[in-house]
Amino acid sequence: MNAVLGPVVPDAESAAAAAEALERVQAYLRTHPDGLATVRLDDDGQLVLPRAAVELLSRVLAHMAGGHGVSVVPAHAELTTQQAADLLNVSRPYLIGLLDAGEIAYRKVGTHRRVPAGSLLEYKHRDDARRRAAAELTTLAQDMGLS
Repeated sequence: MNAVLGPVVPDAESAAAAAEALERVQAYLRTHPDGLATVRLDDDGQLVLPRAAVELLSRVLAHMAGGHGVSVVPAHAELTTQQAADLLNVSRPYLIGLLDAGEIAYRKVGTHRRVPAGSLLEYKHRDDARRRAAAELTTLAQDMGLS
């Protein structure tokens, strides 16, 4: 199986179905805080899932309900620089700069760089935290009349 599949981009009907399913999945998670989850299928069959899978499904549905495309990438997957750039929504040369600056871990396979998905996600979380902190400082400075 390919480690990185192209994003699933919902149409309007799929986004609406995802929003409806999201409400039901979140309600289930609130009322069943522990253990395995049982999902009922259309043909009256049942599927037992680990709670973590249902929590992940909830996050996928939330993005789809918002009309956003979703990809699933295993944490252990190694990405090409183009795949990594696509996931960060940056250009490949910009990503190469991040790799060369040591911002994101990678390894070389011959002359090619491979980026562990886990290190890419760690960078994204750090970068998101930096952006939030900068936005909060900007708001604080504006509130204090310093800008």
